[in-house]
Amino acid sequence: MQFDDDARLDTSEVQDVRGSRIPGGRATVGGGIAGLIALLLGLFFGVGPDQLGLSSGGEPAATSSSLAQVQQSCRTGQDANAKDDCRMVAVVNSVQDFWDQEFQRRGGTYTRASTVFFSGQIATACGTATSAVGPFYCPRDRKVYLDLGFFNDLRTKFGSSGGPFAQAYVVAHEYGHHVQDLMGTLGRSQDGRTGADSNAVRVELQADCYAGVWARHATTTKDESTGRPLITSLTDADIRDGLDAAAAVGDDRIQEKFQGRVTPETWTHGSAQQRQQWFYQGYRTGDMGQCNTFR
Repeated sequence: MQFDDDARLDTSEVQDVRGSRIPGGRATVGGGIAGLIALLLGLFFGVGPDQLGLSSGGEPAATSSSLAQVQQSCRTGQDANAKDDCRMVAVVNSVQDFWDQEFQRRGGTYTRASTVFFSGQIATACGTATSAVGPFYCPRDRKVYLDLGFFNDLRTKFGSSGGPFAQAYVVAHEYGHHVQDLMGTLGRSQDGRTGADSNAVRVELQADCYAGVWARHATTTKDESTGRPLITSLTDADIRDGLDAAAAVGDDRIQEKFQGRVTPETWTHGSAQQRQQWFYQGYRTGDMGQCNTFR
């Protein structure tokens, strides 16, 4: 996965609050067993931590970091090729460029969403959560929340092969939830049901499919600043890394690893096979119309 060295990154789409203290309340989930439960329930859940019972009450906002690491160090595609956090900025830019153009093509309007980089814990409009929840999208403030340390967990705890595109898949999946939010389908996951055929699973699989749709068009989506694609190369090996990451966070894989048994009636995200299938469906067709997981 390579970026155009001369591209100018739009850091306004990312808030970097790593190292900041959060105002108001305290996170109710820490490490150990509580963190493990949060991972089993909440990984890539697509909604804010209040839906998982992790809210500390109220709706505090994230603070701005005095460090602003991303704004200072991530300026060009060359930076994205060299640094993990800059790569994430570039992926956010590419994903949002694609959905902006795709919504326009379909006669709609795409509203851009920020990604918030945090460390340890974060206060959001959906409540307060720790890194144990994993990456998530908060529909109340329409932001994606991401602790970059999760990518190491994806490889070491969940057995993903890792790689830059595995990280890109995670970001694109969360923006898939933002697309669902804009289209009014995200709320279908909130009916309280779980299981292999639940709406919660169907929403997650659709977000995987939307991630695949972006991947199909990633090297042809033009960046507004240069008129050229921000991503210049995406190989078969990259796609395999994305598929491997999708499988690693399948409900069956996580349950087998952390609780020693598979209980499909409690699934909220889908099996490893389903997640791979729907990511590849999006990638193979490049058509969001082929991502109807609710049939």
